[in-house]
Amino acid sequence: MTQWEAPNKPAELTENRLVEAILNSTFAINSFLPPERELAEQLGITRPTLREALQRLSRDGWLEIRHGKSTRVRDFWREGNLAILGTVARFPQYLPGDFVKHLLQIRLLLAPQYTRLAVENARMEVLDYLSGQKDLDDNAAAFVEFDMNLHILCTQLSGNPVFTLIFNGFSDLYRTMGALYFTIPDSRKSSRNYYKTLTAAATSGDLDQVENIVRSIMEESISLWEKAENIRSSK
Repeated sequence: MTQWEAPNKPAELTENRLVEAILNSTFAINSFLPPERELAEQLGITRPTLREALQRLSRDGWLEIRHGKSTRVRDFWREGNLAILGTVARFPQYLPGDFVKHLLQIRLLLAPQYTRLAVENARMEVLDYLSGQKDLDDNAAAFVEFDMNLHILCTQLSGNPVFTLIFNGFSDLYRTMGALYFTIPDSRKSSRNYYKTLTAAATSGDLDQVENIVRSIMEESISLWEKAENIRSSK
């Protein structure tokens, strides 16, 4: 029997609409939402549905609900939590221009460590996955999936689940932006060389070399991303 995807609940749809309204400054940071009755009418929903969505957004750091007072839109970049990351990644059209570069800088800090731990904990599993590079098609879509899944695998094998949670938080954005990044032949060439050198270092069991190789390619990826951005902005 065919498995159909369950439709989004009204509160989830409302939550997404409110997040988009915050990101596009319909409800700007530090402004106040309209009263519940008015806002529910604007959105075409019931007040219980609105309250459920508001509670979710408050929990994740988008809103500050104050009993007896208007609900404030938080400065989510300063007051939000990790849940914000996964949510804003679903709305790339509203992201600041340097957001992806900031994410790459975080990856530069984290990837050398979780890859080192993965090789230390489960070297053969990492090598088994890297062996798939030989059959990797020379197109952006293939590289996006291979590269993203390599990072996810290494976070999982690192033994620290927080690495995986952070990476999963922007996996959708990774696919979107990776499609642009890997359209550049130099990006694919750089990554293919990375997979080969990482394979050699992992095979030898040299963990310091593994860490240094990952750090080097993460630094290079920031430069290549800036190149990809320049190409996109010139079109």
